Amino acid sequence: MAVPAPVGPSGSRRPSLAAGLQLLPLLGLLQLLAQPGLGRVHHLALKDDVRHKVHLNTFGFFKDGYMVVNVSSLSVNEPVGATDKDTTIGFSLDRTKNDGFSSYLDEDVNYCILKKQSVSVTLLILDISRSEVRVRSPPEAGTQLPKIVFSKDEKVLGQSQEPGANPVSAGNQTQLKPDSGKSKRSTVDSKATGEKSFSVHNSDGAVSFQFFFNISTDDQEGLYSLYFHKCSGNKVLSSDKFSFSLDIEITEKNPDSYLSAGEIPLPKLYISMAFFFFLSGTIWIHILRKRRNDVFKIHWLMAALPFTKSLSLVFHAIDYHYISSQGFPIEGWAVVYYITHLLKGALLFITIALIGTGWAFIKHILSDKDKKIFMIVIPLQVLANVAYIIIESTEEGTTEYGLWKDSLFLVDLLCCGAILFPVVWSIRHLQEASATDGKGDSMRPLQQRANMKTGSHTSTPAAINLAKLKLFRHYYVLIVCYIYFTRIIAFLLKLAVPFQWKWLYQLLDEMATLVFFVLTGCKFRPASDNPYLQLSQEDDLEMESVVTTSGVMENMKKVKKL
Repeated sequence: MAVPAPVGPSGSRRPSLAAGLQLLPLLGLLQLLAQPGLGRVHHLALKDDVRHKVHLNTFGFFKDGYMVVNVSSLSVNEPVGATDKDTTIGFSLDRTKNDGFSSYLDEDVNYCILKKQSVSVTLLILDISRSEVRVRSPPEAGTQLPKIVFSKDEKVLGQSQEPGANPVSAGNQTQLKPDSGKSKRSTVDSKATGEKSFSVHNSDGAVSFQFFFNISTDDQEGLYSLYFHKCSGNKVLSSDKFSFSLDIEITEKNPDSYLSAGEIPLPKLYISMAFFFFLSGTIWIHILRKRRNDVFKIHWLMAALPFTKSLSLVFHAIDYHYISSQGFPIEGWAVVYYITHLLKGALLFITIALIGTGWAFIKHILSDKDKKIFMIVIPLQVLANVAYIIIESTEEGTTEYGLWKDSLFLVDLLCCGAILFPVVWSIRHLQEASATDGKGDSMRPLQQRANMKTGSHTSTPAAINLAKLKLFRHYYVLIVCYIYFTRIIAFLLKLAVPFQWKWLYQLLDEMATLVFFVLTGCKFRPASDNPYLQLSQEDDLEMESVVTTSGVMENMKKVKKL
């Protein structure tokens, strides 16, 4: 089966957004951020970059998967007085079984993998002055590692993907450019060292070439990472003085999908989890309609959360479906997903913080201290979502990718820490209230007489405060466990599991979120035995008794507020 030629991104090939979406808030910003996203058909252009190592991409391959790398232009800008021996540039291809540690670790800035004679990764070392590239392969190349192919006479697909199909030659598979036809094997072929040399096209110091590889056996399956390296050989000259410019296109594909091996199940996973969140939201709405008299405003805000989460997952599944089928997302679906993802994230943290403050349950006005928390959480959550959008729509090799990735991690931790403060303050307030319950109970005889008249059995303030304190402590533990599991445990599991099981990270993350929603709903459901509602009824009873004994409104009937 012939491998299709790399499909480059084209603005004309992407359908325009619907007219209605253009009226949504933040659409202009989200559309601008979403445009660079190319899915699994990558195009990266770096100009005057000084980094000594650039992580180009990471992809999990099954058997018969392939990668095509087309270097359109690569040049080095050397300072005055420097020679070709002062710097070494090239690529490295690393294979691992999971997303943990790579086959080699950088010890310091001066460490250069290209200058090591014995390594367990495949190296492509460029010599611009001689217009050639040397491929240095480890001993296991060809058996456990795929063979890097430059020339037209070598077959990329080893074994055909379908029975009876003819293998496809490299020339037919990658559609080499006319000038790259010069890339033929040179006479330098040292089998002893596993090093081969190939000529490349050189145009005024800017080289261009194309190479590719195919996963032909089960032993070659794994998680492959492609890096670009720039090594300075002269200790006198700083590595920052050597800059390079790179224009590269990378196409990576598995037999039936452009998604990495660990991402192939994600569209079905997201659709399935969207159904469960929608079902939980429907059950919650049924509970609210059934217990209409005990419903507060916060309950309706909690009802909006699972439906927003379900919509976000549906659009995320559609986004991944198009990436799987064509290598890059449809811009309209990507923007809609980013909007729902932003709303879901903001609504989640706002709801958790409001529950922690007791808003709408025991107080209808937030204190100044509570308002400060929201002034911190809301902007941080917006910033975290903007960082997530930029990460999703930016190539890994760009300089801003690492910056925004670190910013997202830091901002997310700050948000998680900030939403714990209202819960801690409520626990402290309840502890103080429980300590003073026995000192000022002058209203208790009045409450008992009122209870005897109405036939109700309202709990004492001490019992209610203790129940509410227990509820808040459980909620605090629940939030901490949710944050710890989704931010640490699931991430560590992602690094430990084999590359084809990376989707378990998303499964555990979504399952933990669903369990957190369900447990929060169970603890704060509208019910007569809820400590919040008992406290609210007691406060209303006190107010009714005081107003009745004053004689001013004795014949007036109290109407309970919804």
